Amino acid sequence: MVVGIIVAIVVILIIAVIGMYNSLVQARIKVDNAWSQIDVQLQRRFDLIPNFVETVKGYMTHEKETFEKITNLRSSWSESKSISEKASLDNELSNTLKTIMAVAENYPDLKANQNFSELSEELRNTENKISFSRQFYNDTVTMYNTKLEVFPSNIIAGIFNFKARDLFTAENEEARKNVKVDF
Repeated sequence: MVVGIIVAIVVILIIAVIGMYNSLVQARIKVDNAWSQIDVQLQRRFDLIPNFVETVKGYMTHEKETFEKITNLRSSWSESKSISEKASLDNELSNTLKTIMAVAENYPDLKANQNFSELSEELRNTENKISFSRQFYNDTVTMYNTKLEVFPSNIIAGIFNFKARDLFTAENEEARKNVKVDF
């Protein structure tokens, strides 16, 4: 009888460990998926930019350095691997897009251009999707990191070497502002 109770307790503990482990794995997969959603939206933005730049270039020939910066950011984006690198590039690009939008205000013909209007609308929509994806990622990371800290799943997380993930954050005050695409 005592042996039966001990076996039952061991079986219950094994089932609990398996359940907590699986829960941690599922949470980690959700974090990876949430990051990939940000990555998809940021890539979409980078894919839209060449068309946007070409449309704007004809009107803003003296803004060469801004276009070169965007080109360099796109190159850096494809080479970056970590979340922090991509977050930094995203913040830089947001600031550069703000510059283009501000300069575009001085070009009434550009603002009336159909391609420019459509592309700026696409960028605005993409910025909204990026914002939502960042929020979803941070919510998912927070839930995952919480599981790593609360008892008893923190014990299982420690045994199986689960690591906390970083939140997606803006690096400076300027980066915290939305990219404004208003005409």
